[in-house]
Amino acid sequence: MAEHFPGLEGKVAIVTGGARGIGGAASSALAGSGATVVITDILDEEGEALAEAIRQSGCRASYQHLDVTDEGAWQAVVDHTVATYGALHVLVNNAGIGTLADCEQETREGYDRTIAVNQTGVWLGMKHAVPAMRAAGGGSIVNVSSIFGAVGGFGASIAYHAAKGAVRLMTKNAALRYAKEGIRVNSLHPGFIDTPMVEVAKGTEMEAAILADTPLGRWGQPEEMASVIAFLASDSASFITGSEVYADGGWTAR
Repeated sequence: MAEHFPGLEGKVAIVTGGARGIGGAASSALAGSGATVVITDILDEEGEALAEAIRQSGCRASYQHLDVTDEGAWQAVVDHTVATYGALHVLVNNAGIGTLADCEQETREGYDRTIAVNQTGVWLGMKHAVPAMRAAGGGSIVNVSSIFGAVGGFGASIAYHAAKGAVRLMTKNAALRYAKEGIRVNSLHPGFIDTPMVEVAKGTEMEAAILADTPLGRWGQPEEMASVIAFLASDSASFITGSEVYADGGWTAR
C-alpha cells in the first residue's frame, strides 16, 4: 500500500478513472491514508480487482461503474456513496481519454467525445459532489488536468488541449465560488506519466522526443502523481485552493 498521508483519516472519497494508472494509484494512496475510497470507472473488472486488493490490505474501498459523461450516473454514485458511507469529503476528477489529432485532422465526433469525458465530466463531478460536501461541512476536489492544459505542446491533440485548459480554469472558478463553504478545489498538471495512455509512444521517436524535453529525463510514475493528489485532498493542504500544481519532471520550466 502507498505512503501514508496525514489528514485523510475518516474521509470518504470518490475517484474517477480509478481502476488503473494515475487513478488507481490515487485510490490506493487515499485508502492507505485512512480514507474510504469509492473507485469509479468503466473498466469494471479492473476496478473490482483493485477494490478487492485494497480491502485485502486492510483498507476500505468499493467499486462503482461510472461513465463520467452521464449526469444521472453521477448523481447515482454520489447518492450511493453518501447513503453507504455517511458523507463525501473528497472528489478526484481523474477520468480522461487521449487524442493525437491536430486542428485539421480532428473530427466533430472525436472532438465532442474528448470534451465530454475530459471537460464536461469534471464539471458534472463538481456539480454533484459539492452539495454532499457542503452537507459534510467542507471538502476537497482535485481535478486532474495536464501540462497540455497550459502550454501548446507539439501542436497536436487540439481537443485534449481544449478540454484540459478548461479544467484548469474551471478549477479556479469553482475554488473562488466555494472557498467560504470550506470546499477547496485544485488542479494537478501531470507531465508524461507511465500509464496505458502513453503505450502508443513506447519505443518510437515520440518517446525519445518526450524524454529529451523532460529535464529529469524519464517517465513519471503514477505513484508520484498519487502523492500530490493525496496531499491536495488531505487536511495537510488546508490553505491551498485555486492552485495548479505541476508534476512534470521540469517539462513546463523550459
